[in-house]
Amino acid sequence: MKTSVKFREYIWLVNTIRKAQKISFVELQKKWLDSEMSEGVELARSTFNRHKDAIEDIFGIYIECDRRGNRYYIGNEGVLAEDSVQNWMLSTLSVGNQVSESLSLQDRILLESIPSENTRLEQIIEGMKKRVCLSMEYQKYGRTEAKRVTLEPYCIKLFKRRWYVFGRLNDEGMEGNNFRIYSFDRIKEIGLTDLHYDLPAGFSAKELFRDYYGILLSHDTEAEHIVVRAHGNERFYVRDLPIHHSQREIGEGEEFADFELRMHATSDFCSHVLSRSNQLQVLEPEWLVKKVKTMLQDALERY
Repeated sequence: MKTSVKFREYIWLVNTIRKAQKISFVELQKKWLDSEMSEGVELARSTFNRHKDAIEDIFGIYIECDRRGNRYYIGNEGVLAEDSVQNWMLSTLSVGNQVSESLSLQDRILLESIPSENTRLEQIIEGMKKRVCLSMEYQKYGRTEAKRVTLEPYCIKLFKRRWYVFGRLNDEGMEGNNFRIYSFDRIKEIGLTDLHYDLPAGFSAKELFRDYYGILLSHDTEAEHIVVRAHGNERFYVRDLPIHHSQREIGEGEEFADFELRMHATSDFCSHVLSRSNQLQVLEPEWLVKKVKTMLQDALERY
């Protein structure tokens, strides 16, 4: 069986069991035969058991059996939390499953292009696993030449269709703040070194970015109380797709809703506000209101 077919079956099993919460093998078999994936062939118990083991190895998702009724369920549902790697993988592959089963509709299914970063991603993850430094040639926007850097890769993050790696520079002569974040698409060359590094005790990528909107970090400021007002239909979008995990609705009017956030007001957050400036308004703090106004005035002067 091809690997791609196996993955489709893994995803189908996880989604089916998760949706049912608890399901017997007989019920699972019926759903399997009702799916186009089965092609009318029953799912052998031995195949199910192999798939169950593979799902545990690849995704870290445990399919367990309640012996009181011989019903299967996801034993560690918590790993499928909204912001977990497993949930992201499952969601991404599930979409792939649905699209691949609808090839006859390919001219009617439009997907957003995401730059392929497979080679860089593979090497960076390998460096993270082995805890060895990366040697990279990185070219910033606006620079005519790339610069060679040695990086201790701490974590990676996907944000707005682009991959980033965060880590600590391990170059001789570096002083002060030597933490950096690099975009994959500006890495011209990359390779593993023999130089090992120690990940800081208690390091958590989730905690590192907790109080930030995107990928820009600020070590000189504190997270602060921010209030934004969403006008018109924007209030519904903000409710359904929160700007930040700390978001809380604190009031509403006939044509608006106010939301409270606690985060760093970094430039990528300001850019998001500007991109929705006809419907999203900053109310607090006052310095941020003035900053956004200035940015809007500068933008208007270009027209």
